[in-house]
Amino acid sequence: MRTIAEIKQALADGSYDALLSRLYCRPAHRLSSFRDRIIRVMQGYTTTFRKDDSASVALFSAPGRTEIGGNHTDHQRGRVLTGSVDLDALACAAPNGTQTVNIYSEGYGLTWVDCGNLSPVKSEANTTRAIVRGVLAKITELGYPVSGFDAYVISDVPGGSGLSSSACFEVLMGTVISGLFCGGALPMEEIAKIGQYAENVYFGKPSGLLDQMGCALGGIVTIDFKDKDRPIARPVDCDFVSGGYALCIIDTGADHADLTEDYAAVPAEMRAVAAALGKEVLSEAEEADFYAAIPEIREKAGDRAVLRAIHYFNDCRRVDEQVAALESGAFDRFLRLVNESGKSSFTYLQNIATYRDSADQPVALALAVAEHLLGGRGASRVHGGGFAGTIQAFVPLDQVPDFQARMDALLGKGACRVTYIRPVGGCTLID
Repeated sequence: MRTIAEIKQALADGSYDALLSRLYCRPAHRLSSFRDRIIRVMQGYTTTFRKDDSASVALFSAPGRTEIGGNHTDHQRGRVLTGSVDLDALACAAPNGTQTVNIYSEGYGLTWVDCGNLSPVKSEANTTRAIVRGVLAKITELGYPVSGFDAYVISDVPGGSGLSSSACFEVLMGTVISGLFCGGALPMEEIAKIGQYAENVYFGKPSGLLDQMGCALGGIVTIDFKDKDRPIARPVDCDFVSGGYALCIIDTGADHADLTEDYAAVPAEMRAVAAALGKEVLSEAEEADFYAAIPEIREKAGDRAVLRAIHYFNDCRRVDEQVAALESGAFDRFLRLVNESGKSSFTYLQNIATYRDSADQPVALALAVAEHLLGGRGASRVHGGGFAGTIQAFVPLDQVPDFQARMDALLGKGACRVTYIRPVGGCTLID
């Protein structure tokens, strides 16, 4: 580890510019805000834990992630295309010589966990402490000598944005603990699984592994989840900017409250179709068998479940086609597939609106306006779970200023955010 004073000096003389340029996808002359963030997280650490610039620390980073292909396919152990983004969570951390872990998350306050008590605590469900305890427990179970540390955390991955702020935090915690106590030995795939374990067992959310893998691995990655214990991840080499497009994530401003039933119904109905075919999830079923059995499946699961299963099979196939298009440089073909996936989510998956209040359709409206502004160029689709939250658009570079301004005028200042694919997942930034 290095002292805070040494890190500040190295930032000032440009020693970390190459690293920061790679991490945040910006040239050296546009790195001042990222240097400032590192100084801010270190100052937060010194103030919170009563240290000064002579303190030795390490800095860690974990990115948010964007879903590029495969909408609601992961929970059926299907195929996805995902990428880490240039928004991230940063931690300044160091061992504290005790058995207590203290984590101060800016905007959320202090969380502490006793390393001598790492069993699940039922009353902690749905809390940050549950995540931290779960990550510590799993890494301890793997045989590493974990003990107390202090960490100050800041994040610019907005919650509820579809960029997986919770998985980002889980990957950050795994990366911090691996760096401080495991010599950085934990592979990022393992850290992703540790994050999922903490979320499933301690936090109490039965999530898949897509979010954690997208945050942990870095770059654009295609993942096949058919084997739930050994998902197959493969990097995809592509630069959207070189292809002439910016990736925009647009926050519709819609409220996620009271949408639990809508989200839960999607995997439940797909599993009902799988059950009608004698399977657990749709990835275990043959598409031809599904189509042959539609009359019987309608009776058992209903028409919407059948339509959602059609989306699943089509979108998994589209993921493979998107990967092939990107790897062959056929970007126009890729964009057509993005649009096809968006239309499928709208018509078959039906996760654009709840329709409980016909006047309230923010995702549908945002998609319609984005399509109009693009004027037949680029592509747009729902992003993530749907019903509320965000949409995604691939915008030609020459249209970005106008597109961003007009989407912001519709949805509020800052609603449209240009993001970049970050080539690095969870990492030790400075040690």
